[in-house]
Amino acid sequence: MGVMDYVEIAMKILGGLGAFLLGMNGLSENMTKLAHGKLYSMLNKTSKSRVAGVGIGAAVTMIAQSSSLTTIMVVGLVNAGIMTLFQSTAIIMGANVGTTITAWVVSLNSFDITTFALSLTAIGVFMGMFSHKEKVKSIGHALSGLGLIFVGLTFMSEAMDFSDPELYGIVSGAFSKISNPFLLLLIGVAVTALVQSSSAVTAIVITMASAGLVIGGGAGNAVYYIVIGSNIGTCVTALLSSLGASPNAKRAAVIHFLFNLFGAVIFTVFLLSWRGFGETVLVRMFPGHPETQIAMFHTFFNLICTLLFLPFINVFVKLSNLLVPDKKQSSEAEEPAREYVVDLDERLLRSPSVALGHIYGETGKMYAYAMDTLDIAFHAFLKKDTSVKERILQRNAELSQVNRNMIAYLVKLSACSLVMEEEKTISSLHYVLNDIVRVGELADNVTKYTAHYQNDQLVFSEEVIASLEEMYQKIQALYAISSVAFLEKDFAKLEEADKLEDEIDKDRRRLVSDHIERLNEGKCQPQNSSVFINLVGNLERAADHITYLAHSIEQNV
Repeated sequence: MGVMDYVEIAMKILGGLGAFLLGMNGLSENMTKLAHGKLYSMLNKTSKSRVAGVGIGAAVTMIAQSSSLTTIMVVGLVNAGIMTLFQSTAIIMGANVGTTITAWVVSLNSFDITTFALSLTAIGVFMGMFSHKEKVKSIGHALSGLGLIFVGLTFMSEAMDFSDPELYGIVSGAFSKISNPFLLLLIGVAVTALVQSSSAVTAIVITMASAGLVIGGGAGNAVYYIVIGSNIGTCVTALLSSLGASPNAKRAAVIHFLFNLFGAVIFTVFLLSWRGFGETVLVRMFPGHPETQIAMFHTFFNLICTLLFLPFINVFVKLSNLLVPDKKQSSEAEEPAREYVVDLDERLLRSPSVALGHIYGETGKMYAYAMDTLDIAFHAFLKKDTSVKERILQRNAELSQVNRNMIAYLVKLSACSLVMEEEKTISSLHYVLNDIVRVGELADNVTKYTAHYQNDQLVFSEEVIASLEEMYQKIQALYAISSVAFLEKDFAKLEEADKLEDEIDKDRRRLVSDHIERLNEGKCQPQNSSVFINLVGNLERAADHITYLAHSIEQNV
């Protein structure tokens, strides 16, 4: 064989690997789209149950087809304060179990399914090209991704099926000489860290086994050390993603590393102690199918590690706290304390539906903060308390900053691959954020009326104050209804919101009419007019923005 023959073999292997990774990415991206919103709701429903956390982690990973992606999402959610370390540990363990499905998919390549794989790719492409429905397009692209996985594996298999006996002998001899367990572990770690995918490394190992290339001469469980090493190497992605994150997010990444490291140590000792494990157990279970033996070991390894460590989640949490101590707060103490801060973690952008679910929830918190600001301003008015002016200004400055951050995040999210419903939600959130900021600005207006109320020594009767309180109570009730409608996308609440908003409009007209009547009867000071009429007008405008926010869910359909 000439040099060009070697180059051709190398290019086929690299091309096959590229097709495999492209297929994995396409499958993962479109499976995530099909699960629209489900990933975030699943991750957000974590409980104190270890078993439930493992189940959620496994399910999310099977959908996303990547344990690294699941772990990065977990790091992002921990960084945002949505998930505790205890919850994240159980999910990370589950992710390791869920990722084993990829090895089983790859092991199917040992059957002659090339024609079927090519058909899947073609069918998927045509579905994506000719269908006008988003769901059908996503299914088509997912099928294309699955087909590309098998096409890539076929290319690698053909490249490794050396027709030249001399070349086969050289390559086979080279692999058979690599029998040092620790060197094989290191190879697994290094290659996985390089390609950023333990699934790709497992696929390569299985393809080699299918082609008859035996690592370590087939003795001493050699091939399984690479699989164990790949589990450590996959931690690199999460560790890198945690750089610059909060201490808790770093701890989540460290827990992922510790879990895989301890599991690798235990199984390395186990395989060194029982050198005939592969031949005694796996070969007898699946004789003549080395690819299935590797897939079975991959599942066995991750499942046993999860069962072993599941009772010791709190130990992992304590270890991570020791390894990643809290930062000193000396420099932060000099800065003015902020009442509201939102953390929009860009790690979550790797899964747009999770990122959208996160920012949607944060918008709900921002809404609550703006309404609390209005509440502070209104009750300060009733008490003639002008001291809250600076606090309201600070809160509005924080709302403005959060609004800018939210918009910047939404712009980045818009650049991701989204389904039509997600694009509509993003569009509606831009309007929602504006309504929320306006509520805060109306609170600032109320503080100005409070200043006039105090400085001009105005007097309002108990009857007038009671009417204002009654109107404001309706605004609070409207907020409660709209919040449920917005966060839970409950369309049934919209009719309730509209009825209450109509009542508030009538209250404004009645209060202004009664005020004018009192003026004509000489029962009210003329200088009260600008404060009173503007106050009820601003309260009514706040109700308008609250109603607009509730109706924003109609834009998502």
